[in-house]
Amino acid sequence: MSETELIVRGWSVKKGFLGKPVVNDDGEQIGVVHDIIIAPDRSASFAIVAAHQFAGVAQHDVAIPIDQLDFVKGKLTLAGATRDAIKAMPTFQYAHVAGTPTPRAEFLHR
Repeated sequence: MSETELIVRGWSVKKGFLGKPVVNDDGEQIGVVHDIIIAPDRSASFAIVAAHQFAGVAQHDVAIPIDQLDFVKGKLTLAGATRDAIKAMPTFQYAHVAGTPTPRAEFLHR
């Protein structure tokens, strides 16, 4: 696939993910995408979803692997998600990054 085709067929993080609700198979809103984590190989690896209302707790951001999300009938969907499963997921917290992030070339050789 050419670079142009990848751009045209790809998903826009800003338009398709950030601030968008994530639903389960029953259409229940699990949470809202707050961030996308980019891996050192430049692939989108995780969506950070604020799921506190769905889980029934004060704060509960979770990291959902991007490959588990899909657009179903125009909605960003996490198939098989239940309240108990989301509540059982570990709360995501950003690692403290001192200064500038590690360059990709250095990261891959560690």
